[in-house]
Amino acid sequence: MATSTTTNNDNLVCVFCASHDSIDSSYNEAAEALGRELAKAGYGLVYGGGGRGLMGRVARSVQASGGDVLGIIPRALTAVEGCNDKVGRTILVDSMHERKRLMNENAMAFIALPGGMGTMEELLEISTWSLLSIHQKPVIVVNTNGYYSALGDLLDRAVEAGFLDAANKDIIKFCDTPEEAVAEIAKYTLPPARFDLNWSSETPI
Repeated sequence: MATSTTTNNDNLVCVFCASHDSIDSSYNEAAEALGRELAKAGYGLVYGGGGRGLMGRVARSVQASGGDVLGIIPRALTAVEGCNDKVGRTILVDSMHERKRLMNENAMAFIALPGGMGTMEELLEISTWSLLSIHQKPVIVVNTNGYYSALGDLLDRAVEAGFLDAANKDIIKFCDTPEEAVAEIAKYTLPPARFDLNWSSETPI
C-alpha cells in the first residue's frame, strides 16, 4: 500500500527523465537548468523519486532553488534508483501503475527530459491519457540536442498513415530549452480533436 495519497499542492510539475547521467554533459546541465526554471516560475516538482541520474539532478536543483519536491517510487526500485539519496518528500508505492497514477493526480503539467525506455513509456502513456481525456494537462518535451526530433518525425508518419489526427500531434509540445518548456506550461492549449470521453465511475455501461 502507498504511504500517502494526493498532496495539497496544485503547482507541481511532473518531470519524466533518465535515472542515469549522460556521458554528454549537456543533458545533465539541461536537467539542472529545468529545476532552476521550475522553481523560478513558482512551480514545484513531482517525479519518480530517488537521487540518481537526471532525476536526481532536477530534484536537487528544484529544492536548492526553493521549490517543493515530491518523489513517488515503487519499493522494488529503491535499490536501483537511489532512494537513500532521496530529495524532498517521498511516497513509497507497490507498483509502477500506482506510481504513475499518483504522479498524474499530483501534477498540473508534464515535462519530459531525455531518457531511455522508461522515460519514453511514461511520456507516451501520459500523452495517450490526454488523447483519451483522462487528464487535461500540458505535455511538453525538452528537445535537448534534438533528442526527441525522431519522435516528432514518428508522429508525422502516424498522421500520414491515418493513425493519428493531425491536430492531436500537438498534444506533445516540443521545446528546445528548459526555459521554453517552463514558459509553455502557461501557454499550452489542448487540441480540439481529442476524444471527449467520460471516465466517471457513474457512467452507465
